Amino acid sequence: MTQYRTVLTQDLNKLRNDTLRLSSMVDEAIEKAMLALRNRDVLLAQQVIQGDTAVNELRYQIESDAMRILATQFPAASDLRAVLTGLHLSNELERIGDHAAGIARLVERMEEEEAVDSLHKLPKMSKRARRMVQAGIQAYVNCDPEQAWAMIKRDDKIDKQYNKLVREALEEMRDDAYIQRATYLIWVGHNLERIGDRATNIAERVIFMCTGEYVEIMPDFESPSFLDQPNLAETKIDAQSQK
Repeated sequence: MTQYRTVLTQDLNKLRNDTLRLSSMVDEAIEKAMLALRNRDVLLAQQVIQGDTAVNELRYQIESDAMRILATQFPAASDLRAVLTGLHLSNELERIGDHAAGIARLVERMEEEEAVDSLHKLPKMSKRARRMVQAGIQAYVNCDPEQAWAMIKRDDKIDKQYNKLVREALEEMRDDAYIQRATYLIWVGHNLERIGDRATNIAERVIFMCTGEYVEIMPDFESPSFLDQPNLAETKIDAQSQK
């Protein structure tokens, strides 16, 4: 292996490892934000908000490293797609961290409100959103476009949960005393729904990294062409050999 290839491989591995670390940070932020909501724990919510600074810093570090690789290593083909994917994922993950911090800020605002009788679909939405992000990152690690596509199809379910949450909250707004609390819950749900959307963006970019094919979600979820390729397994093996 040439010195150039050795340095590039090391740089790509660091980029991937930092991306995985960023994904773990935002996953923990979602978990803590929802725990703070469930327990009305303002101190925990403030920890999530303060922790968003570290998320931002790591995102910018990944971006800086990716730009350096592009400027000095001149990666091509699958290596170039890996760098561009690292750039894209760092942005999506940082925004997911922002949504977690947004939930935490809502917990702060709810401090003076009466206790909420029900969180409706929010716990289920949170679990689904986290699983989507985790699945997208796992597909990234494995360079598995089929796994990424399977995750994309889950987005429809979290959208349906959010729509049901909105309907239930609006129904309870018939009671004037509940209007503010219901509004906060809808905002929490919106943040979770957006996390699901960003997880879908991650999966789309993983498919591009592994196959070179751009995939855009369609309402009828038509299967992308790479699923029909007989050499898909070989494609994944070639991508893995570049790591």
